[in-house]
Amino acid sequence: MTKRPIIGVTLDAEEPGGYSKLPWYALRKNYFSALAEAGGLPVALPHDPALAEQYLDMIDGLLITGGAFDVDPSLYGGGPTHPTVTLKAGRTDFELAVTRGALARDMPVLGICGGQQLLAVAFGGTLIQHIPDSVANALEHEQPTPRNLPGHEVTVAADTLLARIVAKPVLAVNSAHHQAVATAGPGAVVNAVAPDGVVEGVEHPGFRFALGVQWHPEYAVDSADPLILQAFVHAARDYGSDA
Repeated sequence: MTKRPIIGVTLDAEEPGGYSKLPWYALRKNYFSALAEAGGLPVALPHDPALAEQYLDMIDGLLITGGAFDVDPSLYGGGPTHPTVTLKAGRTDFELAVTRGALARDMPVLGICGGQQLLAVAFGGTLIQHIPDSVANALEHEQPTPRNLPGHEVTVAADTLLARIVAKPVLAVNSAHHQAVATAGPGAVVNAVAPDGVVEGVEHPGFRFALGVQWHPEYAVDSADPLILQAFVHAARDYGSDA
């Protein structure tokens, strides 16, 4: 049996209440099950920036997940914080540390939803703090339909890693976000755009696999979504075999 590459998966964090009277971690099961189905061995990464490099010593690929929070505008020169912005400083500190560490090693990185936005910031890019205030005639990017159904389509940019993976020019996606990438960062490129012009994906050709998508391929609402996870796991397997 081919050894499964170990995929580090970032967690969400919640304050006391609900599941526990103490602070707790959480993540939807389908992040893990989709990675396992793609051939990976997913493991959860608690939030400790001081341990980021030791985590990276153990894994072959990094998945930065999404969540109902935002990247601090001070991290990308975004100016005053918009009233709609919600921060989780401890999570962001860890995710930036482990993402920058992974990129420095040329380890495969996949960013999903807010993870795509954080990846863009790690590339040196910037974000739109609130789409309705910045994009005229914007779609309803806070998808009102269930997450297992598509909310809109995106156009995939030709000659990109994403285009090579999905092999189709248009994807149905299930994105739910009020922020978006404004600039992808030096050397990075936009690989997917919504009909209203909002960026829905970024990547950096300077790395073996550094890809971000605004939607959630773990739900497989488009037939090409599993191909994204499979390509990521394949890149992680190659990375592990090179180490």
